Amino acid sequence: MSRFTIASFNVKNLIGPDQEYYKFQNYTPEEYAWKSDWMADQLLTLDADIVGFQEIFEEEPLRAVIAEADKRGIEANAATVPDRSKRYHRKAIFRKLAYGPYGSGGLAFAPNVNDTDTPGQRRPGLAILSRFGFVGTPEVIQELEHPLDIPMSDLGGDEDAGYFTLRRLSRPILKARIPINGQVVTVFNCHLKSKLGEFITPAGAPFAPEAVLTAYDPAGRALGALRAALRRMGEAWVLRRAILDELEQDRPVMVLGDFNDGEHAVSSEIISGEVPFRNYSWMLRHDAKHGSDRYSSKENTQIVEAIDKVRLRAAEKIFLKRSLRDVVYTTAFGGVHESIDQIYMSRHFDPEWSGATGKMHYFSVFNDHLTDGSHPEAPYNKLASDHGQIMAHMELLTPETPE
Repeated sequence: MSRFTIASFNVKNLIGPDQEYYKFQNYTPEEYAWKSDWMADQLLTLDADIVGFQEIFEEEPLRAVIAEADKRGIEANAATVPDRSKRYHRKAIFRKLAYGPYGSGGLAFAPNVNDTDTPGQRRPGLAILSRFGFVGTPEVIQELEHPLDIPMSDLGGDEDAGYFTLRRLSRPILKARIPINGQVVTVFNCHLKSKLGEFITPAGAPFAPEAVLTAYDPAGRALGALRAALRRMGEAWVLRRAILDELEQDRPVMVLGDFNDGEHAVSSEIISGEVPFRNYSWMLRHDAKHGSDRYSSKENTQIVEAIDKVRLRAAEKIFLKRSLRDVVYTTAFGGVHESIDQIYMSRHFDPEWSGATGKMHYFSVFNDHLTDGSHPEAPYNKLASDHGQIMAHMELLTPETPE
């Protein structure tokens, strides 16, 4: 089977009942039962071959959700998919209606190394579920063997401008190589640092000064937002470096997850790579000696190819090019509807590239459960998810497959 579906599912804090994951936040047994029931239903509705999950505190509750989805799917198959004794069993619609159980062997879970199991201070990990299994053991990227030191430019002065250092990611990145119809696709699942401010608690203090809203510190809170943005962009670069390792071996790549930023944010553009200019022949050379010293037509071709071969494409953007209006959002808060969950893909899946080995047929968004957090109805999504789920409908091409 060369067609497959791949989805991103931020579940919003999956953990067992009566466990305080954040301060004063936990699920009663009844709330946990509602949430796991909703998740099983949502997973059954998605019916995706590959799913990247975010905000998973524990593996076992996720396995229980998958098992429940399988149980419901098998029961649905018995009721809706005709057996071979029925003359109409070959109808194409029944291939769409049939649910394929995941079983227990195709789940890779990446716990968060920052999670100490301390009640109220838990840290979530993530997971990848694959009906196709994996090639080798999925890789977790979180603790950096060599710290990421980002030197800052001195802007023409002689002084040391300093640098930003990142030794560990806020959440893991999970990398898995997945076999699909004789080919292998590398899938990355990520959950980058959120926009919530990162404040520092002084030694011996019970909390950070910026957290005291009755003594509101706008400059301090802005600095907290800056720290969060620096961390998110640093994490984006770590992911980008891992993506490039695969692309440099000409391996098809798909990247999904909660980017905590829109498609045009700097962090997202770090992950996807630069978009080449239409023509570098008009641009001054880097070593120009006079005003007419431009790149040649041959060098223009070389530059465009160097940039394009490592650039990722947004599934959402490819979809919107074929639709009549912007209909995609995965979060809603304070009246703002935006997409911070993304599926990116290498040019192996770009129909505009002559060497494409795959393509996307459709892009689905499951966001009917979202409620704007500024509305009174918002508590509903406390138990569901505050993210919509997205899914790309893909096909790997063979030499016989028509474009």
